[in-house]
Amino acid sequence: MSNVKVTEATGPLRGLLVIEICSTIAGPACTRLMGDFGADVIKIEPPEGDPVRQMGQHVDDVSLYAASLLRNKKSVVLDLKNTEDLRVAKSMIASADILVENNRPGVMERLGLGYEELSKSNPGLVMVRISGFGQTGPYAPRPGYGAICEAVGGVRHMTGDPDRPPARVALATTDYLTSTYAAFGALAALREKDKTGLGQVVDVALYETAFTQLEPIVPAYEKHGTVPKREGANLPRMAPNSLYPTKDGSYILIAANSNPTCERLMQAMDRLDLMQVPEFANIRARGEPANARALDQIIADWTRQYLCNELAEMLEDAGVPNTRVYTIADIYQDPHFLERNMLVKVPHPKIGHTTQMGVVPRLSRTPGSIRHTGHELGQDTANLLAAFKSSK
Repeated sequence: MSNVKVTEATGPLRGLLVIEICSTIAGPACTRLMGDFGADVIKIEPPEGDPVRQMGQHVDDVSLYAASLLRNKKSVVLDLKNTEDLRVAKSMIASADILVENNRPGVMERLGLGYEELSKSNPGLVMVRISGFGQTGPYAPRPGYGAICEAVGGVRHMTGDPDRPPARVALATTDYLTSTYAAFGALAALREKDKTGLGQVVDVALYETAFTQLEPIVPAYEKHGTVPKREGANLPRMAPNSLYPTKDGSYILIAANSNPTCERLMQAMDRLDLMQVPEFANIRARGEPANARALDQIIADWTRQYLCNELAEMLEDAGVPNTRVYTIADIYQDPHFLERNMLVKVPHPKIGHTTQMGVVPRLSRTPGSIRHTGHELGQDTANLLAAFKSSK
């Protein structure tokens, strides 16, 4: 497990000033990504702080989630309903390259922080607007958390076992995917700004982010009227790709999606003859639901004869993608996570350190870094306001 020291900003986004007016997950995750790659992120928080400071597990009064999600950012407390604080926020934004906000549509306009107003003093501003349903359309005024937008975007219907109600992923999956789209949109807008000098609005909706995961389902419904059902452990219209039982009462995940990989699996099973059966001979045939069920049963009968570790070794030797299902405890002991610095000890002023996930993605020449843990609420207010006033 690697350690980090507090350092100056490095990375390809060094020199960019990002103002964050966000709460909870998608917006802060977007700016955390920018901060990891060197952007100077100033998080404007209300006097009560971002609710994420109360989320997740704590050590004493320290939110372990906030320590990670708010890393590489400065925290400034401003009450945007206060005239003077609002003036200060506007002045900061006037100097910014990017503003990221995830309030309900209309809130920023009511505060006088709409793009039309802000771009008067900063025409190059890129304003990233993250919301449940976007800035336009009949659903725009609705509040929308990730779980709500997963349901609207069709993801919830596809999640879980076919004989049970739709399940949810116990993670903020749509929020994090949205944060990635938002960061990509911001950098695309900056690329355009390099050519024209003009900024623009990046409108990112959580329900649309969720919906993008249905890419193969959209044209299939229009042409065939297909409404897919929940598949449980299986990957829809792809086999073999599922969890299979083992002799020791565990499960192994096997993903033999391509024809060559499937052939290697059949060879490991001593059942190359199955590749000559029309129902299993190619990807399309194996993906038919009845054929997939039949093939999964054959594979399950084989995996039940071996311990999970035995199967993993056999399949690894055969070049077939496989794994047991990891828990976080497994991850902490896994040599690959450790070798690639995905578990990083970050100093913390109150609790010694927190272990945080490493920086993703990896750049060969200008990599990102973790410079410091999430700051205390308002920790940087005095210094930044003094610096801001002295620069005027």
